[in-house]
Amino acid sequence: MSWNPAIEPGCPDEVGIDAIETLIVPRARDLGGFEVRRALPAPKRQMVGPFIFFDQAGPAELLTGQGIDVRPHPHIGLGTVTYLYRGDFHHRDSTGADQIIRPGELNWMVAGRGVSHSERTSTAARTGPNGLFGIQTWLALPEGHEDVAPMFEHHGKETLPMIEAQGVSVRLILGDAFGKRAPATMFSETFYADVRLEAAARLPMPDNHEDRGIYIVEGSISIAGRDFEAPQMMVFRPGDRITVAAGERGARLMILGGATLSGPRYIWWNFVASSKERIEEAKHEWRAQNWGKGRFDLPINDRDEHIPLPE
Repeated sequence: MSWNPAIEPGCPDEVGIDAIETLIVPRARDLGGFEVRRALPAPKRQMVGPFIFFDQAGPAELLTGQGIDVRPHPHIGLGTVTYLYRGDFHHRDSTGADQIIRPGELNWMVAGRGVSHSERTSTAARTGPNGLFGIQTWLALPEGHEDVAPMFEHHGKETLPMIEAQGVSVRLILGDAFGKRAPATMFSETFYADVRLEAAARLPMPDNHEDRGIYIVEGSISIAGRDFEAPQMMVFRPGDRITVAAGERGARLMILGGATLSGPRYIWWNFVASSKERIEEAKHEWRAQNWGKGRFDLPINDRDEHIPLPE
C-alpha cells in the first residue's frame, strides 16, 4: 500500500461528497456541569479501524477545590487513550502506573485480560480555578491480543512526532502517518493525530490505511465544496484520496483510523470483547471483588473506593 511521504497536498479536490461514508453528530450528555460528546460507537458505525469509543470531554471550567474524580473501574479487551488540550488527569491503575498527564502528552493503557484505573484532577490543579478539555478513546484489540497482560505507557509531548507544513501542524499520537511513527506499542495497523490548521490551510488524509475518519474539535473544514462545523465526525470511503481545507477561522481536528478488525465487538459498560462469554466472565469477577486473585486488582494508590458493577 502507498503512503504519503509528506504533508503537502499533492492531489486535486476531485473527490465527491459521496466519499463520506458516514457522517456522525456526537450525542451530548451533561454530567453535572461537565459535558461529554460521544461520537463512537454510533448507530450506523461501531468502529473506525480499531477505534470503538470516542468521547470529547469538555471544555469545562472548574472552581478552586473542584475537579473530576473518576473512581477505579475495570476494562477488558481494549486500549485506552487519554489526550488533553487543557487541564490534567492523575492516572493510577492496577499495573502500578501512577502518572499525571498534561496537554500534548499520551497515556496509553492496554487492558488486555483485565485492568482497573482511576482518573482524577491533580491536587495541584485543584488549588486554583482549572479547566478540562480533551479526547478519550478506546481501541479494540484484535482477537489474538484480547487476553494480553495489561500494560501502561506514558509518552511526553517531546517524544510524539511532529509534521509541519505551511499552515499545518500535526502531532502523531499513535501508529503511523505521513512517513512518521509514534512510539506507543500497537497491536494493529493504526493512526491517530492531533491536527491544527490555519485558515484555508489544506490537509491530505493518510492514504496507507483502510479506515479513515476526522473529528472536528474546533472550527470548520470543507470537503468537496461542502462545509462541516465542530463537533462532527466523518468516516471516508476506503481508497479515495481525500484533502480537507480549513474554514476562515481555522480548525483543530483529530484524525484516526487503521485496519478493519476481523469482526464486530460486543460492548457492555467498560468491557469490549469478541464474545459475550468474555464479558460475562469479567462481570462476574468485578462483582466478586477478589482483588489480586484473578482478572482484576485495584490501583495500588487508589484502593479505598471503586465503581460497582451496574445493575
